[in-house]
Parts: sequence; structure tokens; C-alpha cells
Amino acid sequence: MMGRNRVFEPGTIPERKASVAGEILARQRCSGVSYNQGMRSSDSPLLGGLTPAQFMRRHWQKSPHLIRRAIPDFAGIIDRKALFELAGRDDVESRLVMRGPGRKADWTLEHGPFRAADFRSLPATHWTLLVQGIDQHVDAGAALLQRFSFIPFARVDDLMISYAVPGGGVGPHFDSYDVFLLQGPGRRQWRTSDQQDLRLQPDSPLKILSHFKPTQRSELDPGDMLYLPPSIAHDGVALTECMTYSIGFRAPTAREVTDAFLQFLPDTLSLADARYSDPDLIATTHPARIGAPMQRRLATSLRAIRWSPATIAQFIGCMLSEPKNDVVFDRPDSPLSSARFARAMRAAGGVRLDRRTRMLYDNDHIFINGEVLAACADHPSLVALADARRLRVDDTLPASTLEFLHREYLNGALHVGSVGEP
Repeated sequence: MMGRNRVFEPGTIPERKASVAGEILARQRCSGVSYNQGMRSSDSPLLGGLTPAQFMRRHWQKSPHLIRRAIPDFAGIIDRKALFELAGRDDVESRLVMRGPGRKADWTLEHGPFRAADFRSLPATHWTLLVQGIDQHVDAGAALLQRFSFIPFARVDDLMISYAVPGGGVGPHFDSYDVFLLQGPGRRQWRTSDQQDLRLQPDSPLKILSHFKPTQRSELDPGDMLYLPPSIAHDGVALTECMTYSIGFRAPTAREVTDAFLQFLPDTLSLADARYSDPDLIATTHPARIGAPMQRRLATSLRAIRWSPATIAQFIGCMLSEPKNDVVFDRPDSPLSSARFARAMRAAGGVRLDRRTRMLYDNDHIFINGEVLAACADHPSLVALADARRLRVDDTLPASTLEFLHREYLNGALHVGSVGEP
């Protein structure tokens, strides 16, 4: 949740604007979890009067930006009861952060799942519940992320909801990624700093800054939103019972990319299976010594490993489309045959991607959930599906494209349904 230099430069904090007519708030249900406010990407001035191009040019990874009434009177997409229920599930990542009394009190961190009794025993102030991956479990969460589709899907991480009682927060810290902090019900104060000192407190369960010197403070009401680029020191404290929606973005480290590439290579390269041999090996009086001939032979094997730009491109597509480790897709209980799937798809008006599916493409290939799906040139309909996450189909759909759609339907990666459904 973070940025650099002056925190809010003159002219970057728009005045409050009247609610935009046509704001659509739909009551829906999903997977047994209730949520009450859905929205569409064109319903509100999400970027405070800036076009996406202007926002990216002026602020993305450059400077923070406070937007008043980004989603006017935003009431959230899930209530407290449903959020607590999510925090009690084994397949949902959740954390509970508490701070004791006093200016330099100790922080405590607990990981879920949590029972209802855990919440009943909490004090009235100074604690926060963090629930990750809301977009993977609630359709309205995935729809909220769609509002930020002016940023490539490959950069999107997830939607987190922070529920806090008065005084609740996670302490002054910095993040290594971009984030939009959208205020839901309640009010929260954010303090930010342009400090370069990012040293952390030792022996703390949280990454708390040792020395935090705020230079800007803002109070956010429902619908207000704060964008922070990486490495901006900040601290958010609930002024009332509140929920804050954090839209975070992926930013892998060079080590993470390298590790993933090294794991990817053996599955894509035609490596020789010839076993090491040394018919010229001679007797030794130093058995612990690694001889130069052995080093040369093994080095020759390593130098034989080659990869092309196409291999790297495929790796990037597979890596960026790989879902999180805890994602498990639900295959249909009574799967339709290819012919019945085609009829059902046309009758329903099309297909939509599962909210957990990551589908991307480059100049050559389409990727889905960590795999190469098809060639772009041969399947323009699949490219359209990746961009819109929905596809309206008719009788002109090529049989080969239908085959790919049916395969991903069987995998649980997409579902039959009207393009108007969530």
C-alpha cells in the first residue's frame, strides 16, 4: 500500500462531486455467501475525473493520489457477518491483528480460520481482521476488480477486505506493490510519509516501521479511494467501525521469476537423457576431491542447455496466468458432452470465466491457469474471452474453439451462462 516525494501535490485531490446518476447497486448471492452491492465499470468517476491514460501517466508508480467519491456512497459488497464466515473457512486466507494499549504496545498476529467465539471474545477497540482473495470467493469482488481493467490483468493480485473497530490498523508500514485503498462503510484515517527510512522494528510479527514520520493525513469516507505506489510509508487507523477494500497488484521479485523459470525449463526443453560417464577415470588417493575432468564434463552438459525467445515468452505467459497455490477449481458434477455443452452455451447466451481463472495472451499464444491454451491467430474468440472474461457465442463459433471451451468447462475454469450474469 505505497509512493515517493510529495505525497499529495497541489491539484491531485479533487473536490467532492455529486453522486453520478445511474450508479447500479445490485443485490446478489454467491456460493452461499451474502453480499449486497455490485457495480459496473462505467458507473462512477473511479479516477476522480482523470482518464485511465492520464492516471497512469501522472501517478502509476510515481505519486499517491486521493480520489474523493471514486464510487459515490460505496456501501461495500459484503457485510460483517458474511466476512466473518469467510474468515472461518479453511480455503480462505485470513489474519487477525491486535495492538495492546500504549504508544509502543506490542502487536499480535493470528492466522485463521477463526471461529465465531474468537470474535466474541475480542475487545471493543484496536483490532483488525484481514481477509484475502475476496474476488476468488465472491462474484461481486471479482466484478469490483473489473473496474480496474485499465491495468493489465497480469498485474492484478487480489482484493482484500480489512474490517476494523475504532483504533484498529496494522501499524505504519510500506508495501512493495501498488494498491488502491477504497473505503467501504465507516471512516478511516490514513497518514502517509515521503520518508526514505524504511527500517523495520526488530522481533515484531508484523513489518512495522521503526521510525514513522507522517507528512500528510487524510480521512476517507465511504466511496473515497487512495492510490499508493510501492514503498510509500503509510498507516491507516479506523476512526469508526469500518471496512477498507484493498486492490493489490502483483510485483514478483527477480528471485521469484528466476526460481519459476528454472522450474519451468525441464518441462519445455529436450534435455539429453545420457547419463554421466567417465571411462577414463583413474584411481585416486584423494577420494574427496572433485577432479577437473568431472567439472569439465558436467559444465559441458550445462552449456548445452539453450532456450529461445519463444520459450521465455511461453514461460512468462504461464507464470503470469498461474493461479495462487490454494486455488482449486470445481469441476461440474454432471458434465455435459461437447454437443450438449454447445447447445446449453448458445441457449444461455455464452460463457463466462470462473472468478478464479487467470486468462491472458501475448502476440502468439493464449494462456489459461498456468498453461498454453491455443494460438491467438487461430482463435480470436478466445482472445475476446480473455479481455472481457465473458463471450457471447452463436452458430458461427469454430468447432476447434468450441473444443477448447468445452475442455476448460470440464476443468471448471469457465461456466455456461449469459454474458449479463455476474
